[in-house]
Amino acid sequence: MSAAHEGTFEALRTQLQEAATAFADDGPGTLESILLGIVDDVDRAVREPLEIFPVCHHSPASAVAMARRLREKQPKVVYLELCEDMAPLLTELRNCRLPVAVQAFATQVDGFPADWAPLSVVAPITEASAEYQAIAYALDTPGVELVLVDRSSDHVFQWDARAELPAGPADPDAAPAEEEAALHGDAVGVEIGDLRPRFAELEEHLLRHGRVRHWSEWWHQYVELPLGDSDHDTYRQVMLLIGSLFRRLAPGDPARVRVDEDRERHMWTRMREHLAATGTDPADCLYVCGAFHAASRVAEFGVDGTDTFEIGPRSGTKWLHGLIPSSHAAIEAQFGLAAGSVSIAATVWAKNLKRTHVKPYRLSGQAGTKKTPAKKAATAPVPEVPPSDQLTGFLRRPPVLDRLDEAELLGWSVEIVRAARRNGYLASTADAIAVFETSILLAGMRDRARPTPYDFQDAAVTCIEKDAVPGRRDVRRLVEIMMGGDRIGQVGYDALPPLARDVHDRLAPLGLRLQQRGVQRALLDIAGRPELASCSDVLWMLRYLMPHGTARPIMGDRKLGEQPIQESWDVALGTHQRALIELGYEGVSIEQVLEQRLRRKAYGPQATAATVLEGVEDATLYLRSRRIADELGNHALDVLSAERGVDGAPEVLRRVRRLLAYYRTSEPVLPPWIESFTKTGYAHYCTLLPTAFTDDDATVGQVAAMLGFLFGMESLALSLGCDRTQLELAVAQSHPRDPSRTALLWAAQVHLGTLSRADLRARCDELLGNPLVVPAYPRYLSGFLHSLEPVPGLADFVVEAVSNAFGRLPDPVLLPWLPLLISHLRSSGAELAPLLIREAGRTFPGRLEALDAWVPPWRAQPGPEPLARALPAGGGRAGVLLAAHPATCDAVADLLGCDGTWSTAEPGPSGAVLIARHPDTAAALEALLGGA
Repeated sequence: MSAAHEGTFEALRTQLQEAATAFADDGPGTLESILLGIVDDVDRAVREPLEIFPVCHHSPASAVAMARRLREKQPKVVYLELCEDMAPLLTELRNCRLPVAVQAFATQVDGFPADWAPLSVVAPITEASAEYQAIAYALDTPGVELVLVDRSSDHVFQWDARAELPAGPADPDAAPAEEEAALHGDAVGVEIGDLRPRFAELEEHLLRHGRVRHWSEWWHQYVELPLGDSDHDTYRQVMLLIGSLFRRLAPGDPARVRVDEDRERHMWTRMREHLAATGTDPADCLYVCGAFHAASRVAEFGVDGTDTFEIGPRSGTKWLHGLIPSSHAAIEAQFGLAAGSVSIAATVWAKNLKRTHVKPYRLSGQAGTKKTPAKKAATAPVPEVPPSDQLTGFLRRPPVLDRLDEAELLGWSVEIVRAARRNGYLASTADAIAVFETSILLAGMRDRARPTPYDFQDAAVTCIEKDAVPGRRDVRRLVEIMMGGDRIGQVGYDALPPLARDVHDRLAPLGLRLQQRGVQRALLDIAGRPELASCSDVLWMLRYLMPHGTARPIMGDRKLGEQPIQESWDVALGTHQRALIELGYEGVSIEQVLEQRLRRKAYGPQATAATVLEGVEDATLYLRSRRIADELGNHALDVLSAERGVDGAPEVLRRVRRLLAYYRTSEPVLPPWIESFTKTGYAHYCTLLPTAFTDDDATVGQVAAMLGFLFGMESLALSLGCDRTQLELAVAQSHPRDPSRTALLWAAQVHLGTLSRADLRARCDELLGNPLVVPAYPRYLSGFLHSLEPVPGLADFVVEAVSNAFGRLPDPVLLPWLPLLISHLRSSGAELAPLLIREAGRTFPGRLEALDAWVPPWRAQPGPEPLARALPAGGGRAGVLLAAHPATCDAVADLLGCDGTWSTAEPGPSGAVLIARHPDTAAALEALLGGA
């Protein structure tokens, strides 16, 4: 320690030693070491040749002090605590409206667990932050270099265990999660300048004795206000004192302490490397970091550090970088701040600028800021003077009590009553007076002469929100809005990734302000303006890829084989700008991203034949790509062949039917993959059918869907070479025990011709006639209802069976079954109900007076039908026609290779001639009847 600075804080050390001796119960040793260690940390940082500027995250006092110091010192190099791989993005801040966040994003991980993906790191930036002042100064001042020295985004996840990453706010007073609070998603926040005690008991002690509710209010009252207009040395020493205090009093999670110290080693190593490479004088540099890291005690600290930290290599993960919109609520949710604290900080920032007359730095062309006049010639930097002890005077000075600004408080009171009335509260002038007086009362109870925004907020809640919240916003939220509201940033067009710019360009014919937040209505008359068809394609792809509400169709639908005529959309692209930017990390066009997602879903470990067929349908609908559809269709064959269950059979049936109908009407020939899928599915489901009938895990609907695939695709499968015998054997080998599946099997047998309708009717009558089976008869009816999927021709029989059930089942059986029948018809109403309604309308009389004389068709007694009609003499008209026109029969005979001669038809029945030629059949029948 040099002699010039040896005694800078000697008086403070003496006072702290006396305090430790007076207040320590068990001796001054421990307390004295802590207090003197804090002074040593401050002294060490102040004496460092490379000036350390401690900051707090989004602190107006830090921002004002930074702007003032930059104009005084005019450093040539600014070292900033920010991920070093984010440096190329900072120049794009001038194309954005703050607040925004710098983001590093990785969708595919290499070197990290797969379940961590996607990885996201954000660093939010507001105008009222010291970091933005340093960035704006460095980027707009010629000859100034900005160097980011913190660990890379890759090292953030290398050094932090997943379970230890920040999980969001734990403050009980935090605002409920809203749309604006989710702008950062589940990203890991880079806590630049984070300054909060990690010792829970210390924070609780400060809040209790400070008479405040949360940490943000304590910081505002005891740090922001006193340091708002302080000089540089005072600000710097006080911030170093706070950082050292929190660091030395924290019990310290070993993992987190190790990460913090590694970050400090990393930053000092990078700064020494830059100084050595460029030869810059440390006196011309400024190191901007959090006050917690400014009081570091690692060996690498300072330009003359004794050790060098070895920085490990990055993983193989490919990181993408961009800017995403942020908001005050998102920053509060990301870093656990109290609701409204960032908005209040923005208001304090504006007041500090007006009071101190400090001119802030703003990037030229920055959106959302006022134009600055032409820059004057750079002024000479203020000569440096040795630092003096400012801590002793600051700590001994009593708090300055600002006088009451009655005009400001009265304006707040009137405005909050006006806002409350607009939101449904029964507030009046009396409430404004009550809020005014209560604010002064609460401030006095908390030893404040001037009510803070937090005092005013508590008073407004007490006086206006009496028993209930009539609208969507409570009074606390109204105060936050009145104090500045939740400002939401916006990334400019030039700073968007290529995909986002392409989307904006392709939707330009709609004439909408796409970057504006909120919902806008788009009307597409595609028939009158065919060029809008491409806009429709983009909107449908955005609806598929983006969160719900980004693009919502009001009128119009997209189905296979249909051409749109008119559409109406609600578009909120500006509200979901973050999702659109992150979509740009996946590709350069939405078609590419959609293709990647379809492939990822189809080839994923959880993919089924139904999901792959869904991908085929989506590729045809949105991409209109036959190539991708054929690729995914071929993959569906492999997935279907590997499946051993029937869970996806209903979805497979529905999608195959739609695709087959589309290809039959739009293509000259069927794609090879769908023919192969039909053959494979026919054989696959025939193999699984006997097992599915007895499998308890398979539902009746799934078995019915299998039969629907087999019966519906039967003609195509047989034309492609499949054998119908395989289906007949599968049905014959099925032996269900459940009544509903038994009825389904009977329906399949009727379709195959192995069971007649008369036998099926007889079986149902037998079930109704058996008292032991009657309670289970509704389950048979459920099976018949499901059979309408594979065998729609049984609709008339199902109507008959249901009618008989209503007529013959006792009420104790019928009434409990009715809710099940209604729920089943409602769930399957789109397919089954129209069949039943149409058949019932054909069967039952259309007029009420005809109902009394109406006899159900299944109860009518038809007369006996003759087994055979006698042929007229001469062999019937068929023989006459054949004899008169023999050329047709001769041609068929020649085609079949048969030789024959024509004979003259003789009168007499031909049946007798056959019996005479073949008497064995008649003799056997006679013997059988005689035996009976």
